[in-house]
Amino acid sequence: MDTKLHPASTVTNIKSLVPVTLEMDSGLYTSWSELYRLHCRAFQVIQHLSPKPEPESSSSKTTEKEKETTTKHADDSWDRLDAIVLQWIYATISSDLLHTILKPNATAHDAWVALENISHDNKSSRAIHLLHKFSNTRLSGFPNVSTYCQ
Repeated sequence: MDTKLHPASTVTNIKSLVPVTLEMDSGLYTSWSELYRLHCRAFQVIQHLSPKPEPESSSSKTTEKEKETTTKHADDSWDRLDAIVLQWIYATISSDLLHTILKPNATAHDAWVALENISHDNKSSRAIHLLHKFSNTRLSGFPNVSTYCQ
C-alpha cells in the first residue's frame, strides 16, 4: 500500500486559502473560480475540474489480475481526491448554491460545470442590475468624492 500522503489531504481550512464565498447574486464567480483553480493547481488536483480520464491500457506483459488491482487502486485514489475537491467546492459556496447543485454521486467536475452554468446564466441580469445601480449612483449618497469614485 502506498503510504505517501497526497498534498490535498493536508488541507484543513479551505476558507483560509479561498477567502471568497461564492453566492448566487454576488458577481464574484470570476474571482472565486480563479482562486479555486490556483488552489487546485498548488495542491495537484486541477485535473478534477475536468471530466474523469479514461483508464489507460497497460502493457500486455502484465497479468489481468495486476491490471485489475492497479486500476482499482487508481480509481479509489481518484475517487478519494475527487471527494476532497468536491468538499472544497461545497465549503466555499453559499448555502443557496449548495442546495442548487447538490446531487447524489456528483463529481467535482459536475459541481464545477453546474456553478459555471449558473454564473453564465446570471451574467445578463447581473449586467443590467449593475448598469441600473451605476446610473442611479449620486455624489450626495457618499461622504466624499474619493468614496464616490471608488
